Amino acid sequence: MKPIWFFVGLLLTVLGLVILATGVYYIFDPAHNRTVLSGLHPSIWWGGIMLISGIIFILTNKNKIVE
Repeated sequence: MKPIWFFVGLLLTVLGLVILATGVYYIFDPAHNRTVLSGLHPSIWWGGIMLISGIIFILTNKNKIVE
C-alpha cells in the first residue's frame, strides 16, 4: 500500500498541470476583465510550484510501502 503522500503528490501534479495550462492559455488569449496583478501571471507561478512539489512528493514516496 502506498503512503498518503504519494497520492498527495499525484493530486498536486494533476492540479498543477491544469493551472499551468490555464496560465499559458491566458498568456495567448488574455481575459477582458484584467486584475491589478495580472501582469505577474500568478497561474503560471502557482501551477509551476504545484507541479514541481507534486513531482517531488511522487519521487520521494514511489518506493515506500506502508503496512
